[in-house]
Amino acid sequence: MQDFAQGAPAAQRDVYTVSRLNREARAMLERGFGSLWLEGEVSNFARPSSGHWYFSLKDASAQVRCAMFKPRNALARFQPRDGQKILVRARVGLYEPRGEYQLLVEHIEDAGVGALKRQFEELAARLAAEGLFDAARKRPLPRLPRRIGVVTSPTGAAIRDILHVLARRFPAAPVLIYPVPVQGAQASAEIVAALRLAGDRADCDVLILARGGGSLEDLWAFNDEGLARAIRACPIPVVSGVGHEVDFTIADLAADLRAPTPSAAAEIVVPDRAELLQRLGGLANRLRQGTLRRLRDARQRLDWLAGRAAQAQAGAGIAQQMQRVDEFEARLRSALLRHLADRRSRLALQQMRLWRASPAVRIREAASREVELEARLRAAQLQLLRRFSERLLPLVRTLHAVSPLATLERGYAIVATADGRILRDAAAAPEGARIEIRLAKGRIRATSDGPSG
Repeated sequence: MQDFAQGAPAAQRDVYTVSRLNREARAMLERGFGSLWLEGEVSNFARPSSGHWYFSLKDASAQVRCAMFKPRNALARFQPRDGQKILVRARVGLYEPRGEYQLLVEHIEDAGVGALKRQFEELAARLAAEGLFDAARKRPLPRLPRRIGVVTSPTGAAIRDILHVLARRFPAAPVLIYPVPVQGAQASAEIVAALRLAGDRADCDVLILARGGGSLEDLWAFNDEGLARAIRACPIPVVSGVGHEVDFTIADLAADLRAPTPSAAAEIVVPDRAELLQRLGGLANRLRQGTLRRLRDARQRLDWLAGRAAQAQAGAGIAQQMQRVDEFEARLRSALLRHLADRRSRLALQQMRLWRASPAVRIREAASREVELEARLRAAQLQLLRRFSERLLPLVRTLHAVSPLATLERGYAIVATADGRILRDAAAAPEGARIEIRLAKGRIRATSDGPSG
């Protein structure tokens, strides 16, 4: 048989230059892979004066060169070091001057932090699917708590901020502290025990679960499944104030209300004393003026009655009527004082209802619920993408199994005539007929020796 490709005229050969080969290879690599995630260990890290980063990413049996240019690495939260395990998002490329295959890194994360984020998202999605974070399960906060419980570290900055805000806004409310560690391996279990103790004692109307800011690892005790279930099982409403405004934990999703900071949590659970006193003072002044007017009118009527009694009777009769007038005055004064106390209580209740209807309180609650719904949406999206991926993989495997190319991979070949007809019978290829044989890798052109017996 004869290979016709070797006999092609020189004018028909497509001869590549090295530059062209590298350029087209780079284009094929970039189109073929797109953006992908890789995890590995950093080695040979270098940062020249240009500000670009160059390093190798390796595992136990292979390594690949990486480049992260200055506009991209300026957005990174840390500079990698040799031996550090990282997670990168990169595009596959080729450095044309040397023909070297490399990764162009667009984003970099510490591999440990990335794993924690994945754990957080998976747990949040699972608990949300159970309905643990449903808004219908959230309990309303008391309008005027008799006692406030705080579950936090007794030595951290969070408890100082909370006590300062409570003393400034509403010092009349007593505070009961449940001391717990807020970081470390045993922190979650001790926080769960404190919540159960508070629920069993039932001597607080609302609980604040708080700690100061920190890294994802520092706040990890608040991403515990057992803690989330303990918050929902606690009979007392729980307000979470964990970390800073940008921090978000599983405890925030499970709590009845999420505050962006510990100080904000303290502001949410109590009314503002100065505003409350100002409103009560105005109402009390109105009650006082009304009471004085009624007393003045009663005195004038009593005086009029006393004058008529003096005209109608003389001597001892006048004294008797005056005594009765004094008794009426005492009874009226007592009745007015009781009425004043009743009005004061009713006005205080109305003031508390006005405070709970404040737009500022409703806005804070709506903002917290918006953040919670956003987290639930992200979790639902991840779950939907995972379900679609699981449905697609069996279809891809089935398609590959029935592909003609898979048959060729097992050693079979397809023989066709020069005009493209597939040969199924040797008699269709007489002696001298040109044929083409397609293998799993490449094609062979040949001349038939004719059918054999």
